[in-house]
Amino acid sequence: EGLTDGHGKELTYDRVYYVGEQDFYVPRDEEGNYKKYDSVGEAYDDTLKVMRTLTPSHIVFNGAVGALTGDNALKAKVGEKVLVVHSQANRDTRPHLIGGHGDYVWATGKFHNVPDVDQETWFIPGGTAGAAFYTFQQPGIYAYV
Repeated sequence: EGLTDGHGKELTYDRVYYVGEQDFYVPRDEEGNYKKYDSVGEAYDDTLKVMRTLTPSHIVFNGAVGALTGDNALKAKVGEKVLVVHSQANRDTRPHLIGGHGDYVWATGKFHNVPDVDQETWFIPGGTAGAAFYTFQQPGIYAYV
């Protein structure tokens, strides 16, 4: 049936981008240096202790620092309609499009629900994926944070 605005109007998009926000929990030694292990099994107990704090040592998008910047930036032309799907497995997150807004936003990824409209920042609960549909109206750099 395709994507709709929740009121029967069909929404089509030119591009879809996936943004995976990942948390990493790397144990540190007594001096604050990251620990190294010979195997994943050896790291298990220390890593579990760090994960239980819910304080990540690293937060990245699409698996690496710089994965969505420079030559890897997500690009669109004026007039293009873009659907951005954003997931975060562990914690709540609040994506924000600086210089624009989500024309339609499904914060929990439930496309059968009526989307929020005209949201500059949207709330995605941990363990879910949300989506934002945006039509770029003018040229420029739009920071997605």
